[in-house]
Amino acid sequence: MKRKFYISDLHIGHKNIITYDGRPFGSMEEMNGIIIQNWNTAVGKDDEVYVLGDFFWNNKDGDEILPQLHGDIYLIKGNHDELTDSMRKRYIWVQDYAEIKDGETSLVLCHYPIAHWRKSKRGTVHLYGHIHMGRDSRPFGEYVKLMQQKGLRYECHNVGCMLPYINYTPRTLEEIRKGDCCPENL
Repeated sequence: MKRKFYISDLHIGHKNIITYDGRPFGSMEEMNGIIIQNWNTAVGKDDEVYVLGDFFWNNKDGDEILPQLHGDIYLIKGNHDELTDSMRKRYIWVQDYAEIKDGETSLVLCHYPIAHWRKSKRGTVHLYGHIHMGRDSRPFGEYVKLMQQKGLRYECHNVGCMLPYINYTPRTLEEIRKGDCCPENL
């Protein structure tokens, strides 16, 4: 049975992201290797993976690593995604924004957090990345709390790979919903 997975902000090939995010790796090569291993352990060859931006820092890494990854890969472009023609051919599609279904759940996918996404009050879930842990995530987390305190259906999740519940591994919607992943918890 084909499953859907989500992840963002892998920054493969970005040495300085290790320090910026406080990632637990001694080198860029170690980080890249763990990401590939985690990906292929979680994702089957027939599964789908939606990467919500900032996949690769260097295009040469994309050409080398993409063929090693299991599943059909869809890319929501982030602010650091510059694609070569050879990389573009490895994705099912590349978009800035997408609305999809995962089972019975409607999803809005974007690299950036959206304060009011389409049908947010009707149960559509928003998955995003871009804002890493700490000061970047706090203002959006406070806004999410405010909307939920008003009694609105307002479900959104940051799927940044560096978050503890993602742990550098693509996750299913069920795993994301069970995880400690809401912005108010960051």
